Amino acid sequence: MFVSFLLLTALLFTACGGDAEPTAGDEAATEAEADGDALRIAIVTSPSGVDDGSFNQDNYNGILAFMENHSNATVNAIQETTGDVAAAVQAVADVVADYDVIVTPGFQFADISSIAEDNPEKMFILVDANPTPQGEQELFDNIYAMTFAEEESGFFAGVAAALETETGKVAVVNGIAFPSNVNYQWGFESGVMYANHHFGTDAEVVELPSYAGTDVTNANVGGNYIGNFADPATGKVVGDALIDEGVDIMFVAAGGSGMGVFTAAMEAEGVYVIGCDVDQFDDGTYSDGNVVLTSVLKNMSINVERQLNAIMEGTFQGSNELLRADTDSTGFVLENDRHQLSEETMEKLEEVYELVQAGTIVPAANFNGHSPDNFPGL
Repeated sequence: MFVSFLLLTALLFTACGGDAEPTAGDEAATEAEADGDALRIAIVTSPSGVDDGSFNQDNYNGILAFMENHSNATVNAIQETTGDVAAAVQAVADVVADYDVIVTPGFQFADISSIAEDNPEKMFILVDANPTPQGEQELFDNIYAMTFAEEESGFFAGVAAALETETGKVAVVNGIAFPSNVNYQWGFESGVMYANHHFGTDAEVVELPSYAGTDVTNANVGGNYIGNFADPATGKVVGDALIDEGVDIMFVAAGGSGMGVFTAAMEAEGVYVIGCDVDQFDDGTYSDGNVVLTSVLKNMSINVERQLNAIMEGTFQGSNELLRADTDSTGFVLENDRHQLSEETMEKLEEVYELVQAGTIVPAANFNGHSPDNFPGL
């Protein structure tokens, strides 16, 4: 048994040997060695903050895990309050002088590449985006950018939802139509389609036209988008509306806004949610039980910790990495007391996990050229 996650190395940028000039990574490592393990770390997040119980918190947990073994390291969590892309990048610019490493979780931070160019002695860990090119430059010595195949985790959620629904109606609720969220949506739709084709289910994915998403290319991607990652009130409105349409399982990829969807499920009868990014089972507990059917995972914490360790060890290298199931970077919850899936559903999830890991199944994603009704392995 396994199931968790994947890494497809995209581009690894390495410095030449010999008498080459030191890279930014070398400079940062030298400073870190001089100060022992007193690495000054900042994490700049979306308005939902590092206690959102999901995306931001998992990144923060990677920093905390690093600090367990480096007692002199410090971290400051900085919460950008508007959700605006320009404001997010400005928040990084405002603090870059005060820290050795800045962790930036979210697509809205892609433009930190200009800050990184102006501050070559600083290290940046960018999560869920590749840095915006500066001219023809796409790779930066001092930015490790990690993106994830969210469509894989979304696929597992879709398969589980199709197998477990009682009403035959399921849905995915997202925050903003950033590429990572559209990946979750299309992966979920791919999973439902796969289960209908291969496991005899007949599930329908429900979308509310008034909450359709517009992606970064201004294309309408459908789905159910709250429009914010820190708006649980609207999350509950969307959740209630889907429940009114007969939906009994909702996959929630909406950060803090998703808590409103959880509340909607708690107030209904026979309605469940599937958590996202991290194990959200505890978030589903209420007086009558637990509404979390399972959670699908994007293992950011271990990858953030790995890069902080690389900085300390002097092995940090700027690169743009796509992480997949073969490196334990996507997957779903396995522990029996942390999900409510049937044994048959778990067996089928393990079956499809092996096919995803092997590349036999390639779920649709925002920009991979596949669609939820036409992807490899369907």
